Amino acid sequence: MGGADKATLLLAGRSLAAHVADRLEPQVERLAISANGDAARLAGLGLPVLADDGSMGPLSGILAALRWAAPLGATAVISAPVDCPFLPGDLAPRLLMAAEASPGGVALARSGGNDHPTFALWPVGLRDDLAAFLASGAKARVRAFADAHGATRADFPEDGAFANLNTPEDLAQAASLLRGGA
Repeated sequence: MGGADKATLLLAGRSLAAHVADRLEPQVERLAISANGDAARLAGLGLPVLADDGSMGPLSGILAALRWAAPLGATAVISAPVDCPFLPGDLAPRLLMAAEASPGGVALARSGGNDHPTFALWPVGLRDDLAAFLASGAKARVRAFADAHGATRADFPEDGAFANLNTPEDLAQAASLLRGGA
């Protein structure tokens, strides 16, 4: 996207962050957005904006969310990237069901035989392990951390629900889909 802030890019007149929040809101008790930089740019969402302690990719944002959720009494956090506005309407329940079979309580989304590790359920109790993992200097790979904690997979039938909008063409195609175009 040429360095543009994906969270604030407009799709059908609304930010990508707003689309994702609208899809997740009915599935969870509370929402927050993990974003670095000026939090004021996301003020219109009316959500807490969580900054990373250090930027090591998505796991840094997940750690910020786990630390935010712990004092609220939450047992788990659902993560989803801001550039995937068509995420499944049943993401949270499917992840919760899959997590029940995980020894570490972690579940990742999978569709079409592909993992989507940024769509996941993370037990709040993993925050110290995740902080240590990030501090160790290990490559901050979401799937590696999840699998080290016995992650199971939640299978979803439609791969398109996890499509990332990474280019202006992707954004235009998503806009066309929302308008009912081919």
